[in-house]
Amino acid sequence: MGPTATGKSELGVKLALDLGCEIVSVDSAMVYRGMDIGTAKPSLADRCGIPHHLIDILDQAESFSTGRFRREALILIDQIRDRGKIPLFVGGTMLYFRALQHGLAALPAANNEIRQKIDGEAQILGWSVMHNRLSEIDPSAARRIHRNDPQRIQRALEIYLVSGKSLSDHCAEASQEDAAFRWLNLVLKPNSRSELHGHIESRFIKMLDDGMIDEVQMMIKRGDLNDGNPSVRAVGYRQIWMYLHGIIDRTEMEKRGIIATRQLAKRQLTWLRKESSPYVYRSGGANLQKFILEDLEPFLR
Repeated sequence: MGPTATGKSELGVKLALDLGCEIVSVDSAMVYRGMDIGTAKPSLADRCGIPHHLIDILDQAESFSTGRFRREALILIDQIRDRGKIPLFVGGTMLYFRALQHGLAALPAANNEIRQKIDGEAQILGWSVMHNRLSEIDPSAARRIHRNDPQRIQRALEIYLVSGKSLSDHCAEASQEDAAFRWLNLVLKPNSRSELHGHIESRFIKMLDDGMIDEVQMMIKRGDLNDGNPSVRAVGYRQIWMYLHGIIDRTEMEKRGIIATRQLAKRQLTWLRKESSPYVYRSGGANLQKFILEDLEPFLR
């Protein structure tokens, strides 16, 4: 686990080759077909014959919930272990990691009427004001959810309006389920914030050069997607969507795409600060693969 642009996918394949693993993607955007460049999805060649799961499983018009991730991941764990392999989870969607290892609160179902009411108010007042409202209702959730993340702001407000209890209260009631296996969390962190920011900028520009704009053009040509779809709201895709609709120019799109990716990395690092794993490594370090294998050796005897 680790923030974006730290080389998780490549390292995961190397470890899988050494350890006899199958990889399960922990990424809320790689689930979508046709979103390859902007999600840094490993190609078939880059996967080196290692089975990868929870990649390319959804149409772009569908949604993928944390609950569904957890259900499918638990099934995959059993299937992979039955094949005599080790499940290796690789990605940066920290909420998925948390739900998988610590259970998931029983949240109320979506309520379209309430969602439309929240969206209507947001159109008038702005999502920043809605985030302030969330701060009054659920300060803990407001600290975790960025004020530029309308999807999660909407859901947190919806949960409170439907149930009368905050998202944080629901999560506190979730209990960790007994598991027939133990987790070893390998945390990949950047050497420095400035180095990570440099990687993010150069990678985003390369994605644009490699055809990410064409990916978004294909999404627009479908005609059934809008800026409310989770696929469209993915980091980078949202900014290109705005550019192709004439809302912002190319320079502003690049700027916003880089900033949004940096903000994502910041949120991921905030999650990781709560991670108590002793297995923390610096991305790109010399002999990184060797050090990890040495640390894992006692568990593989």
